[in-house]
Amino acid sequence: MVKEVKTLKSFSQSAEKFEGSHLLCPGCGHGIIVREVLNAVDGPIVLGNSTGCLEVCSAVYPHTSWDVPWIHIGFENGSTAISGVESMYKALARKGKYTGQRPKFVAFGGDGASYDIGFQFISGCMERGHDITYICLDNENYANTGGQRSGSTPMGASTSTTPAGKVSFGKKERKKDLTLIMAAHGIPYAAQLAPNKWKDMNKKIKTALDTEGPCFINALSPCPTEWKYHSSLAIEMTDLAVDCLIFPLFEVFHGQELKITYRPRNILPVRDYLGPQKRFAHLFKKENEHIIEALQKDVDARWEYLQRREEAKV
Repeated sequence: MVKEVKTLKSFSQSAEKFEGSHLLCPGCGHGIIVREVLNAVDGPIVLGNSTGCLEVCSAVYPHTSWDVPWIHIGFENGSTAISGVESMYKALARKGKYTGQRPKFVAFGGDGASYDIGFQFISGCMERGHDITYICLDNENYANTGGQRSGSTPMGASTSTTPAGKVSFGKKERKKDLTLIMAAHGIPYAAQLAPNKWKDMNKKIKTALDTEGPCFINALSPCPTEWKYHSSLAIEMTDLAVDCLIFPLFEVFHGQELKITYRPRNILPVRDYLGPQKRFAHLFKKENEHIIEALQKDVDARWEYLQRREEAKV
């Protein structure tokens, strides 16, 4: 059973399935997102987890933060691990060897495991039609291995592999549009969410877990270590991300119908989002300000595209 969480108070009444003894950094968005996923499920749930911040910080042998069945194999195959478990349950149920309540099957992976290393594995799971939900915890870098750039890292960000300096303004490539790529598989449901909009987040999690077939969620997860903001500002960072339209909130049904789920009353300029993060500090130098202008043009163009697609319903 998947429940809709209507008040923050109801979270305190839910049995914790992700214990607070994990080693995630203060100000990291991962724990907020994971707790909301687990609190939305009253019945059985089985989790797969790709290598990444969540995995290394929640299962330091011989300890674990997980109070639910959880499996980790490697960086690239959290999706295939959980799809194998889902297939096993189908086979056991078909043979009459399992008659209990059907679990929800969820896989977590960071952006490195989702945009890059595990991309083909996730694509295969979506194409095969497994009844799973894959959730990308998108902190826009390889945060647990040294802060390298990923396919999710925004253009202009300074990382350990794209350092800003005299000969470079940081990462030169644009962020990959993974959510729409996954939606293009024709899957029943794909969505973007952010932890600052917790009601929107809960609704999308509920929709994905209640939907039969493969679903994909891209969850913006702020990273104080590599975005370089104060740990107390995690929610403010996600507020800026959605209000500047850097990370718009929307959902796509069956690869066709797109619905924008949050429209800022006052759309903020991209520079308001970049300013508090030291990974973008160099962009405010005169010689690099054209990158801010390019980012703003990209954000404006994508927002216009999303609105046109919503109106057209294709």
